[in-house]
Amino acid sequence: MWAASCLASCCAACACEACRSVAGSISRRSARIAYCGLFALSLVVSWILREVAAPLMESLPWINHFHKTPDREWFETDAVLRVSLGNFLFFTIFAVLMIGIKNQKDPRDQLHHGGWMAKIVCWCIVVLLMFFVPNGIVSFYESISKFGSGLFLLVQVILLLDFVHAWNENWVSKDEHFWYMALLIVSLVCYVATFSFTGLLFHWFTPSGHDCGLNTFFIVLTLILVFVFATVALHPKVNGSLLPASVISVYCTYLCYSGLSSEPRDYECNGLHNHSKAVSTGSLTLGLFTTVLSVVYSAVRAGSSTTFVSTPSSPRSGSEKPLLPFDKLDEQKDEKKDEAKPVSYSYTFFHLIFSLASMYSAMLLTGWSTSVGESGKLVDVGWPSVWVRIVTGWATAALFIWSLVAPLIFPDREF
Repeated sequence: MWAASCLASCCAACACEACRSVAGSISRRSARIAYCGLFALSLVVSWILREVAAPLMESLPWINHFHKTPDREWFETDAVLRVSLGNFLFFTIFAVLMIGIKNQKDPRDQLHHGGWMAKIVCWCIVVLLMFFVPNGIVSFYESISKFGSGLFLLVQVILLLDFVHAWNENWVSKDEHFWYMALLIVSLVCYVATFSFTGLLFHWFTPSGHDCGLNTFFIVLTLILVFVFATVALHPKVNGSLLPASVISVYCTYLCYSGLSSEPRDYECNGLHNHSKAVSTGSLTLGLFTTVLSVVYSAVRAGSSTTFVSTPSSPRSGSEKPLLPFDKLDEQKDEKKDEAKPVSYSYTFFHLIFSLASMYSAMLLTGWSTSVGESGKLVDVGWPSVWVRIVTGWATAALFIWSLVAPLIFPDREF
């Protein structure tokens, strides 16, 4: 016991020293990646607690106060939600504190970029305190998380649109036969994937012998939107490209699949219910992977996007100034020494991304579940999650079409 205690003390000391070294080495430029690391840590903690925390939580009277003790799955889900709630509050508090920052001389700018040892300690305290809050608060957070997850998916859509349009413009600007062929090949691959995936959706979610009109409606509407995307993009007045249309088509088809696969396992039109365990594991892995990628991308993109996350005073916000005469350069340099440098992105939006991502990751880890109830039975999926994903797909379609036709409706504005 003494040896084990010494070993544990040494490990704790090494861990603290490692955290202190890492926190001290985080520079201004790497702060965004550090926040991504903290978010990734929350996912790891959630995953671990989901696997091992159930026995401990069963013994806590303010959590297990039911007349009949719920199943183990209830406590696993509750642990994930409590970690997510702490993560959500941590980033939301930072988002509120960062409202209105315009330049780097604001004292809050240092709060955003520095003090990492204190931030890690505060994050741990906030997450720990969530295990003392009543079950009703956790239940309420779970309910709003379904809709917060939908907002996160919409943010993903906006970032995806930004990326796809930039990708298309980059290849078209090269004005070479090779890049035009590359655009065509990628577009064809995306459309083949879309139509193949749609065929599988009909096979999985409209089984013969059952009245599956709702599923058929979802799939057919998605397919119609795919043709609408191509038609609008190729319209002479729009002068668009098939690449963005094809990529958004694949994404909308995936959202349709994600929504249909979230239908209750005993629903007769959910053809995947006999393989629910394998499918949920694959969906969970894919969902967490795409979540981490999207959060990292949004964090990095926050420093370069000129339409969505940059502040009006940002040097990347698109404002252009005429070149200065040579004889005024020295004078301008002296003035710049006293000027406050504007921030390059919105700190508030940056932290809100992580707040919404905390909700979305909780829904993925719990299977969009309903965890609080006297019966203690865990429902892995349900109709709320179905509609969140289906409506997100429709919103994706609307945003993409708007991005194509908006320049025609408002020709004097820059989009």
